[in-house]
Amino acid sequence: MSFAERPTNLPEEHVQGHALEVFVAFLKLGLTSFGGPIAHLGYFREELVKRRKWLSEEAYGDLVALCQFLPGPASSQVGFGLGLMRAGPLGALAAFFAFTAPSALLLFGFAYWASAFEGPVGMGLIHGLKLVAVAVVAQAVWGMARNFCADQLRAGLAVLAVVLVVALGGAGGQIAAIVAGGLGGFLFCRSEPKADVHEVLFAPRRRFGLLAVALFAILLFGLPVLSEWVVDPLLGVFASFYHSGSLVFGGGHVVLPLLEAEVVGTGQVSESSFLAGYGATQAVPGPLFTFAGYLGAEMPTGYAPWIGACVALIGIFLPGALLLIAGLPYWAVLRQTPSARGIMAGANAAVVGVLGAALYSPVWTSAILEAKDFAAALCGFVLLVSFKAPPWIVVVLLGLTGIGFAFI
Repeated sequence: MSFAERPTNLPEEHVQGHALEVFVAFLKLGLTSFGGPIAHLGYFREELVKRRKWLSEEAYGDLVALCQFLPGPASSQVGFGLGLMRAGPLGALAAFFAFTAPSALLLFGFAYWASAFEGPVGMGLIHGLKLVAVAVVAQAVWGMARNFCADQLRAGLAVLAVVLVVALGGAGGQIAAIVAGGLGGFLFCRSEPKADVHEVLFAPRRRFGLLAVALFAILLFGLPVLSEWVVDPLLGVFASFYHSGSLVFGGGHVVLPLLEAEVVGTGQVSESSFLAGYGATQAVPGPLFTFAGYLGAEMPTGYAPWIGACVALIGIFLPGALLLIAGLPYWAVLRQTPSARGIMAGANAAVVGVLGAALYSPVWTSAILEAKDFAAALCGFVLLVSFKAPPWIVVVLLGLTGIGFAFI
């Protein structure tokens, strides 16, 4: 029984492929794809659609639209889907590993050597990375608000999300905000325009889609219960990161408040280490979700740090992969449903509010201690938004700025 349905009337370049070819292509992307999720989608299009011609522009556009609709890291889901379409399940795994491993290894190294960042230089560098987090999250809120809060109704849903996060606090407030946004979108945003839909190449068979969504739900609702019965730190790490990966809409930066609630709110990682790692994440290529590898290495599991890092990475990426497998066979129908489009519009607006609340706490409150900190973060924000500077340049500049502040 084959995993995927493959059309037979496609050009030759659209049906041939093997896992090694996928691995080589995505390793190149994993080593060079700076700039965050939106930039990654551009890299994928240039390398795999235009240069290698793995699939058509239309099919790529539909895959991107599906991954934007689903919870999870959009660029990593697109990469997983491209590998799946090109070379089946082995191709999907090859794409995921090659695209994720470079940044995950770099962040694990940062976590491993974090104890070396002591003294004025080290503390200044960490403070500079916190300022990077302010600039990057502010840029994400600005850009997402322009895209997802284009009218008064969706702006109101974003404000409602902020109120719920502040009033309820923690992960519960964030979940309530997203649910409320989705409900508001279902009630009031169902007039979102339809988009043309093209056949998605090599979609998994529907029975595999049903199995994937069933496994997703079992893990989402079963892991918290299992964690109560089986006291094991690694199981707790997996449950926490799976939960976060299941609820992320709108891009990689949105995972920040969810992870902060899971690891800082529970006292497993200090706020300072959390923000320093998030700042360092901006300086490496590849998906932002590899921040989970840094946190998994930092968490006190009783196991070797690399084991915690691997468990955290699997936990945060697995939900998005399962949902993509579940959604591919049904996307053409789902995307034409007014209710589904409305729910997504409302959830995206709520995500802007959730991320806006995180911009204030913990990002702003932990990094902006004096007027000079505000000035530095504002410069980083302007470089990102107005001058379109690559994030790694902002990391270097604000890192050096933080070191300079330590000697003032």
